[in-house]
Amino acid sequence: MKVALVGRDLDEVEPLVAEYGFVIDQDSPEVVISNGGDGALLGAERLYPGIPKLGLRNSKTSTRHRDTDAQMVLQRLVEGTLREQRFLKLEAEVKGRKLIALNDIIIHNKILSSAVRYEVEIDGRNHMGEIVGDGLIVATPFGSSAYYRSITHSIFQVGIGLAFNNSIEPVNHLVLKETCEIEATILRGPAQAAADNDPEWVELDAGDKIKVRKAECFARILSIETLRGDQFHLINHTGG
Repeated sequence: MKVALVGRDLDEVEPLVAEYGFVIDQDSPEVVISNGGDGALLGAERLYPGIPKLGLRNSKTSTRHRDTDAQMVLQRLVEGTLREQRFLKLEAEVKGRKLIALNDIIIHNKILSSAVRYEVEIDGRNHMGEIVGDGLIVATPFGSSAYYRSITHSIFQVGIGLAFNNSIEPVNHLVLKETCEIEATILRGPAQAAADNDPEWVELDAGDKIKVRKAECFARILSIETLRGDQFHLINHTGG
């Protein structure tokens, strides 16, 4: 089986991968193995969308890890007995660009000392009028345990979540049906928009709009057991 490796400390993973007979092919892999943390997995999905992902994590980078042995997982990969799950992704249209996210679409004020003013429409209906704060997070169930949870102190299993970041007036977070379309309009910037941990942000100013909906594509994640998106844990390959 051909695999691609993405992440950090790959020199530690390569011998283990070779031990199980996998061929490293960064151009046309059948499975992508990410190593290093949640960010590595997001980066792997950005580089190789739609190809099955297997996430490994070592104890040096782990904020949440399982005592599952990577050798057992790789053996299961050889045997073809890992479970493949498909996870919702988001698509955002902004200034002629298309952003795809597994975790979240982020709108954030560009200047720390200046709030962003914006409006949100859900399926064409205005929600709460003008909102003033640090921005908006549109999250998937997979991403609800990340930035979304840090704002709302909650997670969800189905739908699309909206978290209003540090708003001046209290605005309750929302969990919408996954068929809903969200449009945010910047009333006063400057602001920025990004997908997941992509370092390439899109600059936003007054009048700019960003539309977010369920993407037609999805992420394929391999694991030993069936997991909800908010339960996802990467495999600890140091036995920590």
